[in-house]
Amino acid sequence: MLLEDQLIAIRRQLHEYPEVSHEEYKTTESIRGWLTEAGIRILDYGLKTGVIAEVGGLRGGPVIALRADIDALPIQEETGLEYASKIPGRMHACGHDFHTASVLGAAYLLKQREDELAGTVRLVFQPAEERAEGAELVLESGALDGVSAIFGMHNKPDLPVGTVGIRPGPLMAAADGFVIEVLGQGTHAAVPENGRDPIVAASHIVTALQTISSRNVGSLESAVVSVTRFHSGTAWNVVPDKAVLDGTIRTFDPEVRTRVLARFEEVVRGVSAALGTTAELRWVKGPPAVHNDPALAKLTTSAAENAGLAVVEVEPSPAGEDFAYYQKRIPGFFVFMGTSGSREWHHPAFDLDERAMPLSAEFLAEWAKLGVDRFSTLQVGSRGGEENQNDL
Repeated sequence: MLLEDQLIAIRRQLHEYPEVSHEEYKTTESIRGWLTEAGIRILDYGLKTGVIAEVGGLRGGPVIALRADIDALPIQEETGLEYASKIPGRMHACGHDFHTASVLGAAYLLKQREDELAGTVRLVFQPAEERAEGAELVLESGALDGVSAIFGMHNKPDLPVGTVGIRPGPLMAAADGFVIEVLGQGTHAAVPENGRDPIVAASHIVTALQTISSRNVGSLESAVVSVTRFHSGTAWNVVPDKAVLDGTIRTFDPEVRTRVLARFEEVVRGVSAALGTTAELRWVKGPPAVHNDPALAKLTTSAAENAGLAVVEVEPSPAGEDFAYYQKRIPGFFVFMGTSGSREWHHPAFDLDERAMPLSAEFLAEWAKLGVDRFSTLQVGSRGGEENQNDL
């Protein structure tokens, strides 16, 4: 079977049976089966879901990791595909099935050239990316101990097949969530002066929060503050005791993130107090920004060109990615793979062009091989004092 046909079959099987974060049991079993059939060794790091495997290492050398995320979303699919999800309310609406099949394809290609590898390629099939929890589980397991660098990619619907988006520095945003409970005092709607209206206070908070981006963030900086839900009340003639707001904050720069979060708390508590209510703020932990190591940009571009892909410079995305946690620990680089999709991530009709799959697999395999080669040279150079990581 041709690699393209094999990867399409794998992707479609994953697409039909999507599993959400921390529930990827059948997905894990399937990945283990495909790896075992290919003679690729599987490592035991005690993960409940997800798989760690590796190729190479026959001659020692450095370890480079390739990462794929494997979880789906709690979305009802509306693509009409013949291989659409068979699980109600579950869908691979972010293309993690594509990512998983692509890294499997890279593993197959690397296995064929295993004796040529100057080191080891560790394959990380990570659970729970959509909950921004899987990367930390992988790190806690020790699966990246001793790894020199990690590479990853995400499909990009607005890039055409045959292209790869490469950008050193910030690529995806830090994604913080929040829940605000505004506590007032209920009363009859006809006599609001006898209560403290949390709806009015919460409405002023929503408006005031918009000044953070416009008045506390520089014109050359970036931050998004979005209130996405507003819950309050049970009857048309009752002023309620409580209103609840939640939403998200997106930033790319750590200093801006710190400043925005601090100002956010000041606005929430200050506006609430001014209107006679109290506010309780709870943060929903999200990943930091994906920040690509500039020293790996040249190597990444070379891998793309060697794989016959056109390199394009992309704008940063305000979406979040827990790949960022890996980059806090070791050098890492993340790219966007062109998939010519008609819908954006997380849309119930999301789909992608499967012709991108073998291209993605070939690029990932080449990327890992060049990474192993280069870090092998660096190891030798570090002993001789001749190499510099800036040459990556």
